[in-house]
Amino acid sequence: MSEEADPLQSLKHQIRRQAEANRLAQPNKDEASRIICEKFAALAEYVAAETVMCYVDMRSEVRTRLFLATAMGGSKRIVVPYCLDDRLGLFLLESMEELAVGTFGILEPKLELRAMAHKRVDPGRLDLVMVPGVAFDRRGARLGHGKGYYDKLLRHVRPDTPLVALAFECQLFPEIPTEPHDVFMDKVITEKAICPSALENESF
Repeated sequence: MSEEADPLQSLKHQIRRQAEANRLAQPNKDEASRIICEKFAALAEYVAAETVMCYVDMRSEVRTRLFLATAMGGSKRIVVPYCLDDRLGLFLLESMEELAVGTFGILEPKLELRAMAHKRVDPGRLDLVMVPGVAFDRRGARLGHGKGYYDKLLRHVRPDTPLVALAFECQLFPEIPTEPHDVFMDKVITEKAICPSALENESF
């Protein structure tokens, strides 16, 4: 069935286009990203975690590169994803110098480093996952780019591993349409809110 003939896919496409436009127009991305990443680092889940997966930002996403550089200077094992055929591999990142431009123009681990056994990380070892996305709602529903990379990965993390999305407030919608295979976030952090949470209306 084509996207045009499928109302659900058509709605997702509309939301995706609007969210991408909103995100592109987001002012003060550096400052908003700093606030969002500080909220992430202040979470009890982050403090308790030993192994944390973080994404490396691309295009107009919430910017994580400064956070990554800082986080690697702490006591946590920082893991980043990379495209591996139709799924995501996981790599133990110890320096930003280990990254190079890869699939879809994303900074990814250099090819020659991926085969090193001590660099490969199983999803079951993750204690916390930072998740990107195109659009979210306050329930934690997520809309990605439609390729399913994160849905596949998140099905293999431990059930007790918190999933925390980072987004600008302009990426939040009243309701994201979902399907049975979609994975919900435990928290969505924006520059203005942490939701769903009692802190939802609290400014950072």
